[in-house]
Amino acid sequence: MTGQLDLFRALADPTRMRIVHLLEAMELAVGEIALVVGQSQPRVSRHIRILVDAGLVERRKEGSWVFLSICSEGPAQALGVFLNAAPPSPEEMLWIEADLARLAAVRAERARAAEQYFATYAEQWDALRSLHAPEADVEAAMTAMLAGKPLGRLIDIGTGTGRIATIFAVAADQVLGIDRSAEMLRLARGKMGEEANGKVRFVAGDFYDLPAADASADTAILHQVLHYAQAPEKAIAETARVLISGGRLLVVDFAPHEHEELRLRDAHSRLGFSDRQMGSWFAAAGLDLVSVEALAGETLTVKLWLGRRL
Repeated sequence: MTGQLDLFRALADPTRMRIVHLLEAMELAVGEIALVVGQSQPRVSRHIRILVDAGLVERRKEGSWVFLSICSEGPAQALGVFLNAAPPSPEEMLWIEADLARLAAVRAERARAAEQYFATYAEQWDALRSLHAPEADVEAAMTAMLAGKPLGRLIDIGTGTGRIATIFAVAADQVLGIDRSAEMLRLARGKMGEEANGKVRFVAGDFYDLPAADASADTAILHQVLHYAQAPEKAIAETARVLISGGRLLVVDFAPHEHEELRLRDAHSRLGFSDRQMGSWFAAAGLDLVSVEALAGETLTVKLWLGRRL
């Protein structure tokens, strides 16, 4: 009964109801909510604290930003029932519609900032892309290699721009995109289409210490990220930890090469990987290497290694 009272008290304030409706639409930062509802950030923070204490909203810190979303369990499970039983009044609907219109403006600003950031580094990324097989071919090979079995809960490690997370969201039940860079995560959120919103979640994390529980994923992807790892074997072992028995890991990276400029210019720690290296790291992590594919490019060969958790 106490939990229900907390729920009703939390939702009794019109501003908090507006915040709940906004968070049902998408995950938002505190400052973004303040911008949409037209109130100061300290005042919005007080409303959010009440929603958090009632178990309706959860916080997630990412660098200097705090993101908010509707809780996936606990009292929040009764939220949908409550909202359906007490639909907004015509006056409340006017506020909600106005808020959603302002939210669209926030999304547009995210997209603008994302495009600006992408444009700043596009020349550098395009220079690297020109060295290997077309991305469309790589993505097609990834899709084919993962076909035949449901993706289920997918983790995209080192998600970067979020492209891989968004592509595979169509076939996955849910997708968690993880990256160390707050700028990249903002880029990914800005480029995410409406069709992936609600199915894909982007969070900050390190591939040596993933923000995921043991055996919480059916599929994991390390796409063009392992060459940044000082200890690739540890990243693979950490990924294996979050896979269920029978879960799959797909690593997409380069075959061994001698382009030292990638180490100096693009901070690559490893200049590609051999099948022998990858096989030994998979085995040590409790993964069975079940498939390997090579895609030769202009000067670099992209390799795909698929493993299955024993």
